[in-house]
Amino acid sequence: MASATDIAETGGTVRRERVFSAINKAGGWLDALGFSWLVPILKIAAGDNPREQLGELKRVLLIPLLGIVTFILAWGILAPQVQTSLGAVPGPVQVWEQAVNLLDDHAREREKAADFYQRQDERNAKLEAEGKTDRIKWRSYTGKPTYLDQIGTSLITVGLGFVFATLVAVPLGIASGLSRTVNGAINPLIQIFKPVSPLAWLPIVTMIISATYANPMEWLPKSLLISAVTVTLCSLWPTLINTALGVASVDKDLMNVSRVLQLPTRKTVTQIVLPSSLPLIFTGLRLSLGVGWMVLIAAEMLAQNPGLGKFVWDEFQNGSSQSLAKIMVAVLTIGLIGFALDRLMFALQRAFTFSANR
Repeated sequence: MASATDIAETGGTVRRERVFSAINKAGGWLDALGFSWLVPILKIAAGDNPREQLGELKRVLLIPLLGIVTFILAWGILAPQVQTSLGAVPGPVQVWEQAVNLLDDHAREREKAADFYQRQDERNAKLEAEGKTDRIKWRSYTGKPTYLDQIGTSLITVGLGFVFATLVAVPLGIASGLSRTVNGAINPLIQIFKPVSPLAWLPIVTMIISATYANPMEWLPKSLLISAVTVTLCSLWPTLINTALGVASVDKDLMNVSRVLQLPTRKTVTQIVLPSSLPLIFTGLRLSLGVGWMVLIAAEMLAQNPGLGKFVWDEFQNGSSQSLAKIMVAVLTIGLIGFALDRLMFALQRAFTFSANR
């Protein structure tokens, strides 16, 4: 007969195993989101071998931090040695100061907007009380876009272009993967257009949209649409190629079963082809989003879409002593947002594909 101590120890072991199992399951998601360094900390807190987990923590957190710190130190030491027409290249401190200034500018602009709407409400309320409802007017605040507003515009633009690219590339990729004829027709076009720079596409896109989109809607300005279509033309190829490869790689036995069961094409695609090819499709989507975000900056510079690309161009044209530091803030912002978008797509891939969860 088991003693109370044995039962307690068994119960404790079971609870620990459950905790570690939960941590391991969460570890995949944390890794997908870029927080894999939390896993060894959680395991140490749960009572795992500290020495082993500290070694893992060193690998996933301390060594990357050491690389970042080394880069910042080298930047701070070498930057003042390089003189430009605007003065010395700004170091980390100057760039941080400009980042804070940009955030302060955003806060001040939001306060101005709030004051504007408050005065408008008070004026209209007064006119209504005096019975002069015909003089009531509602206007939108027309202040300059702030840095955070420009980040939002860039995210909307790349999101729109990415959606357009996905809607074109996935169906074409499926058709190409299922049919050698379609693949033979599309492949030369892919090889020709895939290397084309956004700077080459932009004049063509600008002329076509200017001719066909003469009366732009308020929520979709012409400059935003031009940038989004340019992103689409440059970013759809990785998704198209990976989708076609994923569909062509579907197990032939599964395809034979669908033929034996005489499944209609729609069911074959939705129940067999897509689930089997999702890992490669998501790989293509991740690559397309990365390409689209990179292309966007050049597109916004030339199309004058009020996003990060226009911010960089305006600061370059401005030529003030603070411009170079602000451009470096934008460069770091672009890099961090690009990393976040990639992690988001990887998390979605993990959520919707079986292979990422094994």
